[in-house]
Amino acid sequence: MSNDTNKPTYLIYTDLDGTLLDHNNYSFAPAKSTLKKLCEHHFPVIPNTSKTKAELIEIRHDIGLRTPFIIENGAAVYIPAGHFKRQPSNTVTCGDFWVKSFAPPQFHWLEHIKTLKHEFGEKFIHFDEMTVAEIQAVTNLSEHNAQQAKQREYGEPVLWLADDFSKHNFVERLEEKGAKPIQGGRFLHISGATDKGQAMKWLTSEYQKISQHKYLMTIALGDGQNDIAMLEHADIAVRIASPANPLPQLNRTKDVYTSTAEGPDGWTESIEHLVFNHRF
Repeated sequence: MSNDTNKPTYLIYTDLDGTLLDHNNYSFAPAKSTLKKLCEHHFPVIPNTSKTKAELIEIRHDIGLRTPFIIENGAAVYIPAGHFKRQPSNTVTCGDFWVKSFAPPQFHWLEHIKTLKHEFGEKFIHFDEMTVAEIQAVTNLSEHNAQQAKQREYGEPVLWLADDFSKHNFVERLEEKGAKPIQGGRFLHISGATDKGQAMKWLTSEYQKISQHKYLMTIALGDGQNDIAMLEHADIAVRIASPANPLPQLNRTKDVYTSTAEGPDGWTESIEHLVFNHRF
């Protein structure tokens, strides 16, 4: 955190695939310099993603992040133990992390998905029944990363193979069972009534408790529909242009920035513009 209490400090909440990571090759190379500057200014970069804990452990290491992270579309917040002076209430210790869960475990949703197989047949497949090779074919992930992606804790990604009308009926049936399906860049993510925005707000409140600043400014960056809740609740919303997805449609119109470049180039463009040039 910055030591100047008269200025706001920033919390940077970021989607990964298609945002900080390139949609096709998953590289964050264009953002390296900006990530270094954020670290030097003690502005936390907090992944807020549909990815799993297993994926995040490795990605954080590669990027050089030691900050908390939010997995599986807001299903849980992982905080490195000792990151705050006190362990937040309603968290449990899991290895090297304090964990705040917002959703039921994965098997709860697998049972509901299985009950819909007879009705929707071959109109969808989902991670639990897909082989690592099949996941690789859809995502372009390496075998190692595809194995990590299968290690779901709270939700289940579904690959829809049929028409939108059938998909709408499928979503309605799951909503009746208490699920909150969210469309990501490639997959329909089935989990509980959680989202990236809810988890972001909880973690921000924990930062506020220990901050010497009167105001923490949250910036959220994302490119997909599953980023909308996070973008709606942040102080500044950044929509990252995508080669694959239409821009997230927001209800808000104030403090919304849209990148001109795609992926990590757009991420870098946006952070440089908003944080270091103070031009928003």
